[in-house]
Amino acid sequence: MALPKIHVKKGDKVLILSGTDKGKTGKVLQVLPRSGKIIVEGVSIVKKHMRPTRDNPQGGIFDKEAPISSSKAMLICPRCNKPTRVGHKFLADGQKVRYCKNEKCGEVIEK
Repeated sequence: MALPKIHVKKGDKVLILSGTDKGKTGKVLQVLPRSGKIIVEGVSIVKKHMRPTRDNPQGGIFDKEAPISSSKAMLICPRCNKPTRVGHKFLADGQKVRYCKNEKCGEVIEK
């Protein structure tokens, strides 16, 4: 079975398109390619009950970001600051890069 294609990378700024957090923006903290999900900072917050451990002797209930589907997130171009679709192209030296597909921008997206 092929892994799902994920169009965002760790550190990208994304806009959430659907769900309870629709319209929020945040930075991608982690990409989970096997499940096709991402973890975005400040989005999809859930309560996590932690039992007392040596690292955390108090235990308690903590807020934590839960994974969301990568298809619910749209990349925000760092140059034009607008949500954009991501295209791929090869440069003259043979390097594959992502670029902004807005008609006025077209800028290569750096990591």
